[in-house]
Amino acid sequence: MNNTKRIPPDQIVTEKFPVLHAGQVPSIQLETWDFRVFGLVEEEKSWNYDAMMSLKKENKSNDIHCVTGWSKLNNEWTGIPVKEVMSHVKIKPEAKFMMIWAEGGWNTNLPLEDFMREENLFATHHNGEPLTLEHGWPLRLVIPHLYFWKSAKWVRGIELLAEDKAGYWERAGYHMYGDPWKSQRYWND
Repeated sequence: MNNTKRIPPDQIVTEKFPVLHAGQVPSIQLETWDFRVFGLVEEEKSWNYDAMMSLKKENKSNDIHCVTGWSKLNNEWTGIPVKEVMSHVKIKPEAKFMMIWAEGGWNTNLPLEDFMREENLFATHHNGEPLTLEHGWPLRLVIPHLYFWKSAKWVRGIELLAEDKAGYWERAGYHMYGDPWKSQRYWND
């Protein structure tokens, strides 16, 4: 495939996997780790680490694009499909958006329709290796069609919402949606 058709405007391809995040890399204790789905669902659901890792896993291949201007092609991920996690809850009809919650209260927003896409997953591995702590171990959301800040590291939960709300980077001026093909980096893009 012609790589130029895979690279959004103003992006440069890298072979490296840069490490970018706000704040410190968290200390994670699997004994107390949990993952919750809450908000506009009929009944809240939570998993401890072992229960989450027992869910069905799949492999997905994609390209990723960072708002800072790099793209990494041909990524191989292993993880739990978003649809697998969401099959364990009944979403209320008024739910249209999500807030993705991560360690330390960090969060990002997504429309429900974008979140439920077939290619999205909660990754445990990248290119055949377990995720490193710096890249989001033990669980990282991967939403490849949007800028990579929407692929939250150290993800801990999903809150379903009726209205869109700004997350951490969105409150700091990043675009509410973040489509790399439209260069939606900041609020005024």
